[in-house]
Amino acid sequence: MQVNKNVILLTGGTSGIGKALLKRFMSLENTVIVSSSNQKNLDALQGEYPDIKTIQCDLGDPASLQNLIDRVHFEYQDLNLLINNAGIQYNDNWLTTDDSIPSHIEREVRVNLISPLQLAYGLLPILKDQPNAAIINISSGLAFVPKKSAPVYCGTKAGLHLSTKALRYQLENSNIKVFEVIPPLVDTPMTTGRGQGKITPEQLVDEFMEGFRKDRYEISIGKTKWLRLIQRISPKFADGMLKNA
Repeated sequence: MQVNKNVILLTGGTSGIGKALLKRFMSLENTVIVSSSNQKNLDALQGEYPDIKTIQCDLGDPASLQNLIDRVHFEYQDLNLLINNAGIQYNDNWLTTDDSIPSHIEREVRVNLISPLQLAYGLLPILKDQPNAAIINISSGLAFVPKKSAPVYCGTKAGLHLSTKALRYQLENSNIKVFEVIPPLVDTPMTTGRGQGKITPEQLVDEFMEGFRKDRYEISIGKTKWLRLIQRISPKFADGMLKNA
């Protein structure tokens, strides 16, 4: 894939992996449109990167998602890359009595799975018109081996993995390439206080860019290469490794 002179929509680009992707793509003469649910974070990001475009969007709200799709259709008809990066994780214990858990389940599924798929579908008419187009979905090693503290997150990432693969099959004879980035534990605000041996977002981006340039459609990052190998050889052992992570 061409890594410069693209027009990119990046969800969740104000921190963590998204911000590292933004920084790299901006350094390569791309136009980047960043979406986030938090307008203050978008404003602060624009202070750092005055040339970016921003659109406030809450991926947990169907109306807000549709507004994002409509605005891209109206304002950015030359869009050729979609990066579905935004995600959330609630580490809820379902054995407790907590009235917020049902709403957490719904929001987590919508933000992590439903909205990325609807966004990809909604922007296909634009992407199909570009000679060099791609959809890039950020999943997780937890799509393959789950941990007990995040059943919904693991399920959404597994769903995103299979949906990405199936969409790649649908679009294989089109101009749109479909990529999946499969990170290990990355040092981001979402993972604060969780786990050890994290990689930095910048390290992830380094590996991603190498695979992206070479059209590697499934880009396993860092330890996820070993995790997937272990999972194929001994699923039970892999499950034991991550169960209590």
